[in-house]
Amino acid sequence: MLAAASCALTQVFQPEFRSILWKSLGFTILLLILVWFGLEWAVSFVELPYPWLTTALSILTGIGAFIGLGFLVAPITSIFAGFYQDDVAEIVEQKDYPQDGPGRALPLGQSIVLMLKFFGIVVLGNVVALMLLLVPGINIAAFFLVNGYLLGREFFEFAAMRFMPPDQAKALRRARGGTVFLAGLVIAGVLAVPILNLITPIFATIFMVHLYKRVAQNFPM
Repeated sequence: MLAAASCALTQVFQPEFRSILWKSLGFTILLLILVWFGLEWAVSFVELPYPWLTTALSILTGIGAFIGLGFLVAPITSIFAGFYQDDVAEIVEQKDYPQDGPGRALPLGQSIVLMLKFFGIVVLGNVVALMLLLVPGINIAAFFLVNGYLLGREFFEFAAMRFMPPDQAKALRRARGGTVFLAGLVIAGVLAVPILNLITPIFATIFMVHLYKRVAQNFPM
């Protein structure tokens, strides 16, 4: 599994995936800039009786926006990367497993549902991370346990459903539950690192394609 994770981390930056990565990052940065200026524009309409209050509000808005946008980076990236998830999986399958042939792209409706689920999971992970920063006594283990399970489940089932029906994909995930959960912990570790979390959706997709190929060999179809 660690070999698959190391391979995925290396492949994220290879030429085949670089264009998708840059498009994802560019989209994220553009949207964050628009949100930032939107907040500044909204605050400009607030009238306060004292100049120092206006200055304080502007400073607090800037600090709050910086922190808030930091937590939005990964969710926004996950939305855009979700549009290219099948493309990422197909590149891995064709490059590393040509003898198996590429999987089947998911129907548009199912892809949208999965993309929204990924978005929700990443948002949940970031909310948990924010709680850990603000609430004393909450152990960081909660972040990894929740995200390890959710991220492992969703990304593994995506990789599996390119080759088998959803019910079989779920059965395979349950049969290899421990391995999938540990893989999810690896993805959660990437998600927890600022800046590095930008590559989470692409990394997780590549990683789980490799993992699926390893665990599906002895699973009855």
